[in-house]
Amino acid sequence: MTAYFGLLDVGKIKAGETLVVSGAAGATGSLVCQIGKLKGAKVIALASASKCAYLVDELGVDAALDYKSPTFAKDFRDTVGYLDVFFDNVGGEILDLALTRLKKNARIVLCGAISAYNSAGQPEGIKNYLTLISQRAKIEGFIVFDYKDRYAEGETEMAKWIKEGKLKRKYQIEEGLEECPQHLGLLFSGGNTGKLLVKISKDAAKY
Repeated sequence: MTAYFGLLDVGKIKAGETLVVSGAAGATGSLVCQIGKLKGAKVIALASASKCAYLVDELGVDAALDYKSPTFAKDFRDTVGYLDVFFDNVGGEILDLALTRLKKNARIVLCGAISAYNSAGQPEGIKNYLTLISQRAKIEGFIVFDYKDRYAEGETEMAKWIKEGKLKRKYQIEEGLEECPQHLGLLFSGGNTGKLLVKISKDAAKY
């Protein structure tokens, strides 16, 4: 639901536009990438190096960039050019960089802020906010629960895409309820690929 309403209602993606997705290999980001392609957008995914091949080869994004690369800022500028929609799950320096590459009337969708979740101090504010003015851009945060009355719409459409083989889901399954706190930390560090699940027991009858 987050990917569906965030990209289509808040981001208002259109065919032919350039969409950039941070945290692209996570549960939400991976769906945003695929929905963007379904809607005819050029999709550029941002993730760690180990996940870039998955995003290109399995999810079909146009390009995937390693955000930890020492040349990331240059790679971003060279690959993206200028963007229409930035779906942000990370915040921080990546958001600030994206703000320097906005087209006129660009939309920035604020979904998460992984970069701030483990910060020891206060998160830094964005520096390039003046671009929002010069490019008449829109930046908007959203909570998916605001769309609860429309969940059936999203479920119907995404179920159709899954049945048609147009939408793929990946699950990262970790073992053991006792390790749940450790596994939970993956969500706040971007360590998971796809939807993170914890398998509590091999013997389902025990529960």
